[in-house]
Amino acid sequence: MDDLSRSDPLAAVSPLDGRYAGRTEPLVPYASEAALMRARLRVEVEYLLALDALAATPLSLSDPERDDLRTVIESFDGDDARLIKRLETEGAAGYSATNHDVKAVEYFLRTETDERIHPWIHFGLTSEDVNNLAHRLLVKPAVEEVLMPALAAVRDELVDLAHEHRDTPMMARTHGQPATPTTFGKEMAVYAARLGTTMGRVVDAASGLSGKLAGASGTYAAHAAAYPDVDWRAFSRSFVTDLELEHTALTTQVNPCDDLAALFDALRGVNNVLVDLDRDVWLYVSNRYLGQEADAGETGSSTMPHKVNPIDFENSEGNLSKANSDLTFLADYVTTSRLQRDLSDSTVKRNIGAAFAHCLIGYGKAEAGLGKVVPNETVMREELESHPELIGEAVQTILRREGDTEAYERVKALTRGRNVTLEDFRDLFADLDVDDAVKAELAELSPVTYVGLGDELVGELESQTGMQ
Repeated sequence: MDDLSRSDPLAAVSPLDGRYAGRTEPLVPYASEAALMRARLRVEVEYLLALDALAATPLSLSDPERDDLRTVIESFDGDDARLIKRLETEGAAGYSATNHDVKAVEYFLRTETDERIHPWIHFGLTSEDVNNLAHRLLVKPAVEEVLMPALAAVRDELVDLAHEHRDTPMMARTHGQPATPTTFGKEMAVYAARLGTTMGRVVDAASGLSGKLAGASGTYAAHAAAYPDVDWRAFSRSFVTDLELEHTALTTQVNPCDDLAALFDALRGVNNVLVDLDRDVWLYVSNRYLGQEADAGETGSSTMPHKVNPIDFENSEGNLSKANSDLTFLADYVTTSRLQRDLSDSTVKRNIGAAFAHCLIGYGKAEAGLGKVVPNETVMREELESHPELIGEAVQTILRREGDTEAYERVKALTRGRNVTLEDFRDLFADLDVDDAVKAELAELSPVTYVGLGDELVGELESQTGMQ
């Protein structure tokens, strides 16, 4: 083990940076330590530029200086991130070790700017002003540019299955028991619709993320002491909204984070839909309603060569359950802080990326699994035909329509706890005191065709949230 490099995925402590590193890579620009450094740097630079725009301050940056500040953000790379880390832990560029991650970013920006600018870097700010904005500048695009496209791919697979198999009859089970017929496409449409609705809630929560910039206790005290005639509340509102975030006006040192909690809860809603789907598809595979395409060289079981296990859905369920555990913890934790500030949330927020990573793996596995399933229409039909009692609901309902007050009881006496055949039903129909037309109507009933409006209901997807 000593010959493994610390950067080798095989040496990673977490599977997110080890076994699943390839799957979580799209989140690196939003969830890594380097990404957080760059986001903090962006806030510091944008703040400097905003101060320069205030007539009250003597900054007077030249056009080249403003361009150079922009370039600091745009050209930020691994070497810059490593220098910031050295400034924090060891000291560098003439500075002692800060043992403070935000101060290290401030000192890094000093190394990139003229000395006359240095007093204005981080002017009047507390580190939480920078951190709360930086985290949201990462969380928002991580959701919108990584998680949402992955979810859309799952939804699209469900929509395709729904349309392709909208009229494929299948036995439904309620309480695990044979119930009434449905269609496989309609069942997939249910999940596509639920996913579309919950995705809409995630979009709303992400677009509503809110930031603060109000100083050490949320009072703008340092700002007002230095420049009492500046409208710092208006400045803060403008600065935060220019970052495409909502503005939180009343805070302690800490942004209350109710916005993040709402986002985490919305993601849990999405994940709950997909966990439900994973478990149902697993059961459909177990019941042989669904087959699975497999690569020729792929191993299903290490000892049973015939098996093709539903591992994508199992992996999705496991990762989404882990994600939900993390998201629940995050939503509960980030909304609390002792008095005006404690630092316990700092390490907790660094795990937002891990929760998102488990989400991303789960979404990818669900999509992969759905792309491999093949409905076994023959098995579905045979099972329907072996359960003629499934037409019992239709029989008693039609008889009720004809005024039979004992309709339910008649069918119950025929079917409850017994194996019945269609001939048993026809014998019942022959003894009924109803018109021949009604008897003919009843005789036409079949478990294979008794699917109601299942195929038509798939069309409801077009009006469902997220389906446009």
